[in-house]
Amino acid sequence: MVAARETTLQELLEGTKQYRVPLYQRTYSWDRKQLARLWEDVVQLAEDRVGHPNATHFIGSVVLAPSPGNGPTGVQDFLVVDGQQRLTTLTLLLCAVRDHRAATEKNSRHRDRINDRYLINTYSPEPHRLKIVPTQADAAAYRACIDSTPQAGGADPVGAAYRYFAAQLVRVDDPDDELDIERIENAVISGLALVSVTTHHGDNAHRIFESLNNTGLRLTQGDLLRNYLFMRMPTRGEQVYHSLWLPLQDQLSRENLELLFWLDLVQRDARIKQTEIYAGQQARLDRFHSEAEIEEEVARFSRLGALLRLILDPSLEPDVSVRSRLIRLREWGSTTVSPLLLHLLDRREAGTASSEEIASAMLYVESFFVRRLLIGRATANLNRILLSIVTEMPGDLPVDQAVHKYLSAGRKHYASDDEVRRSLRTLPYYLNGRPNQRSLILRWLEETYDSKEPVDLTTLTIEHVLPQTSTEDWQAMVSEDLKPGENYEDVHKSLMHTLGNLTLTGYNAKLSNSAFGVKRKLLATSGLAMNQEIAQNERWGPVEIQNRADSLAERISKAWPAPLADAGEDSGTAWGLMNTVLAELPAGTWTTYGDLAAIIGSHPVAVGTRLASVKAPNAHRVLQTGGNVSPGFKWTEPDRDDDPRELLRAEGVEFDSFGRASEAQRINLEELAQLVELEPVDPSTTLEPTADQGVLKQRFIEQLKVHHSAEVAVATLRLLDSWSEMGGRPEFGTGRNETSCFLLSREKTEAGGNIWPATLYPSGKFEVVFQHLRIRAPFDQLALRDELRQRLNQAPGVSIAAAKIGLRPGFPLAVLADPAAQKVVLETLVWFHTQARAGLNGQGTVPAGPLTTR
Repeated sequence: MVAARETTLQELLEGTKQYRVPLYQRTYSWDRKQLARLWEDVVQLAEDRVGHPNATHFIGSVVLAPSPGNGPTGVQDFLVVDGQQRLTTLTLLLCAVRDHRAATEKNSRHRDRINDRYLINTYSPEPHRLKIVPTQADAAAYRACIDSTPQAGGADPVGAAYRYFAAQLVRVDDPDDELDIERIENAVISGLALVSVTTHHGDNAHRIFESLNNTGLRLTQGDLLRNYLFMRMPTRGEQVYHSLWLPLQDQLSRENLELLFWLDLVQRDARIKQTEIYAGQQARLDRFHSEAEIEEEVARFSRLGALLRLILDPSLEPDVSVRSRLIRLREWGSTTVSPLLLHLLDRREAGTASSEEIASAMLYVESFFVRRLLIGRATANLNRILLSIVTEMPGDLPVDQAVHKYLSAGRKHYASDDEVRRSLRTLPYYLNGRPNQRSLILRWLEETYDSKEPVDLTTLTIEHVLPQTSTEDWQAMVSEDLKPGENYEDVHKSLMHTLGNLTLTGYNAKLSNSAFGVKRKLLATSGLAMNQEIAQNERWGPVEIQNRADSLAERISKAWPAPLADAGEDSGTAWGLMNTVLAELPAGTWTTYGDLAAIIGSHPVAVGTRLASVKAPNAHRVLQTGGNVSPGFKWTEPDRDDDPRELLRAEGVEFDSFGRASEAQRINLEELAQLVELEPVDPSTTLEPTADQGVLKQRFIEQLKVHHSAEVAVATLRLLDSWSEMGGRPEFGTGRNETSCFLLSREKTEAGGNIWPATLYPSGKFEVVFQHLRIRAPFDQLALRDELRQRLNQAPGVSIAAAKIGLRPGFPLAVLADPAAQKVVLETLVWFHTQARAGLNGQGTVPAGPLTTR
């Protein structure tokens, strides 16, 4: 017998209560995608409650089993049968809110208030002190967040969730709005609705848990809606099914039918989520009473379905300009633009917009996408903006002008020409947005040259003219332009990923790290006008890179329309991004002023000055390039003079006898980009199987030989052969604009989906893909991922810090040339493959063997 009732987080947590996660529950496992969805819901709810204070948002259920020892007084004890991931996440969000408010607001009582009401049973002894007690594996990381110790926000999933929310709070905190964070706290505490299901004494809680987690083939929301529609047509149902529904069903898959019903709803209410399709459509259709009205709705769905087909397959569109714009937006890959596209096509069919107007409207959207990426704001609030455009754009203007005006208004990061020009000079373009979007902009830029020579741009990859890996030749050339106080490493880092230094070629392996004289000859013979333009330079240093950035900015301003003149500048973006990056830095790591400056498009001196004068999260984790505390470091708190190294040591950073932080614990430029997801892509999406693996393998080998000595190349290929012999499969694909090799241990069609421990890049990196593994069983278990790290660390030349276990760290391929190192790496791969395959035979993971230390 169970009792169910709707409740709030406030009601669950207030009072002297404790919720224990039983041992049979899995460890904490929410990833960034789930955290982002919860955060978006909370922010939207906080905004909704400004006008409707009683608005709520349902986020699911929790199933609780009361402890047999509960009495009329003392701590009320419950087992969390289901919903522990949700409860743990919400209290971590409250920890982040608590710490943010305590750090940024004058009211010093926020910490005690939130602790006492929602996180801690203040006056209870230690076993009952925490209101939420996670599984033993998560206990230390969770307690660190609750107690705000230096270890809070580590690399484990609990720490990652805390850091994610801390960074988001930094991102949304508007200094001109004193109540924005308070509204978020109130939305979490009293606006999120849950259903609390409480079992009675004698119920088998473990059996309830198993039944709740059994899955089977379920009806989609589209299936439910179809059944509802035809239930409403008792006499006309069969005829309507054959004449309207069946043709619609033949045109669209089950998933796309469901998409159609959501697109229809979201044009009326941008807040409708794809999980609410059936409920939303049913509520709308309940207003119709006659069978004829329902039939009209099915006919309308049929008509919209034909328009959706044009969006999914633009080749069916007869108008050349509209077809071109549909193709380009489809290539861009943002699905949340679909409601607007459906609206535009529907307007044309209704006769209220012409093909010319809707093509123009789509160009404004494309310009909006391109310019946001160029200033490093590719994804900021993008979904909300696009989903709201249909309901919020002006209704008294031609549709293209209405779209342009809506996108230009407010802080939507539709970058002006001046913003684009500034960003092209400084921001690391290569680390922003999705890889296909970065390549697309370069391809579209090449098309603006109107070259008469046909070139298949889709086969080309991005080339760094000033290479990512330094050589003596390049260092000498760049050093000629250094200004007083500048050093080569920081200047190289600040320039190499900017758009002015990037182009498209099919010769990445040949160009590689070659001197500019070699590259210049190859670029001069290219069929691309932009490469011929680069080849006109006699040298390639900071001056030439900046000049090209300015030239591309002019070309961009002509190709993609700017926002209307009254659009606000995106001021403060650099420092806001810096604070977000710093908030995401795991405990036990550090970064440099140069890396931080490069990722925000600033200068190391400016970053140092800012951190010394304006409070920022984790500013003590920013060190000089060698790992030393800057002589100019000072706390922003006037009464604080403690040594930042002592705090860093408490957090887990190791220092040598010269006071230098461990290089293995440094988060470099690329890893900073991974932390804040400037490239918001699951690493698995870079694995794109192709029919011609033989050609790709040959390219991989060629690139390997270009970059490395014969000894390193032979050692790498020997490792691939050994991987095949043990039952794995090398899969060659594209990644980082070179031919990469994924060590596949399990195929996509097998139980659990595809999985691989590492990706090899011929330019020189053996990349351990912890970020991919965290959502792939059995390596979604932190303990297994950490054992993989420890096993690899036994190899000479390998040192992967524990704090990087949520990223994609690695070691040089050159390490494999050492027989002792290759032996350890191969033994580790055998262990990994055994673990990954064990579940396919109905077995559990293989018990961990003893680990020795070097």
